[in-house]
Amino acid sequence: MRAVTGAVSTVVEALEELRIHRGRVLLSLIGVAIAVCALTTVVGAGAIAEQANREVSERQSGRPATIQFNVGSEGGEAVDAATIDAAWASVLERYDIAFGSRNSYGSLTVQFAGGAAAVQVQAVDQTYGEMHRVRLIDGEWFGPRDADRLAPALIVNEVFWDRLGRPPVWTHPTVALLGEAPATGVITGVTPSQGEWDTEPTAFVLNDAYAAIAPATVPGMQQPPTYEMWVPDELADPLTEVVKRDLVAAIGEGGYAEGWRNDYGAWSEDPFLILKLLVVGVAVVILLLGALGLLNIALVTVRARIREIGIRRSFGATRSRVFFSVLMESVVGTFVAGVVGVAVSIALVQSPLMTLLLGGVELDDTPGFPIEAAVIGIVSATAVGALAGLLPALAAVRVRVIDAIRF
Repeated sequence: MRAVTGAVSTVVEALEELRIHRGRVLLSLIGVAIAVCALTTVVGAGAIAEQANREVSERQSGRPATIQFNVGSEGGEAVDAATIDAAWASVLERYDIAFGSRNSYGSLTVQFAGGAAAVQVQAVDQTYGEMHRVRLIDGEWFGPRDADRLAPALIVNEVFWDRLGRPPVWTHPTVALLGEAPATGVITGVTPSQGEWDTEPTAFVLNDAYAAIAPATVPGMQQPPTYEMWVPDELADPLTEVVKRDLVAAIGEGGYAEGWRNDYGAWSEDPFLILKLLVVGVAVVILLLGALGLLNIALVTVRARIREIGIRRSFGATRSRVFFSVLMESVVGTFVAGVVGVAVSIALVQSPLMTLLLGGVELDDTPGFPIEAAVIGIVSATAVGALAGLLPALAAVRVRVIDAIRF
């Protein structure tokens, strides 16, 4: 009980000293608050930047673990796509795989106001959007009922949409698909522009819908698509082997199937290791700079208070009381500065400014402010206060009472 009372009284005394010397203390703690804010912001922004890199990678190569399969014949003979599609559907059902997609590329001739133009098309299955985090700026991704449409659903890019005059997607705008068997496509969604290089119209279409209209526009399309599935990471290797075996069995003699992972989770090393090391390095430098600045100010402050310390000692204050009093002034002050710095950091990291710093990348799963960043900020501030207050506290207790009074 006595120890608790002593600790509380030391903290109260430290707060009172901070109040009395608030002008000098404020100047010293502003630097600490800025250092902690910078440290916490770097850690928090690093976590968000890592998530941004992760999502960009997943849009390109799929979420971990995404396995891609290619099938063919060793003799170069054409492989019946319908047979492989049936085998693929059987594989997904047999192994209870919820996310699997056939991917193929082709083109459709679309009638625009300025004339007909060939549009590159990617034919996918409905689960592709979730597997690759496909973003839309208007409309919705393919739904289960879109496969039954008589007029095929299209998800177009922003260039395609611009050529139509950007009609609201909720009005179900249509386009004429030209060829030997003309059809009408219904636009159900729009994907955002990918940058300055994205200047040509493109579209997504469901595989079954594309198979029905492709012969009229792309004669001889008989090559089977590539196949990919998104499965738990621990099942990736065993599923790759059994799926390859089942696909080869469906092709028959002379057939082959190749399977591999393209997602970042397949890399032997952490793809974000350099980013993490950079964040840690910057954070350590910021912390050291803050500690050095505070230490310098704390030493100057103690020297200015030598006479005060001597008077306290003459009235019976023990060495330990003086030591902890000086130490706790620094610790309590930096703790408060740390809380302020973390609060400012949270406001910065959660502001629209972070989106600008990431190059305009919008996250699907925006992480909240990392708890570990806030903890690191406050703990670091307290640790800096303890380290910066240690030398001044030792200097204070070594002062002789008579010399301090004469100072």
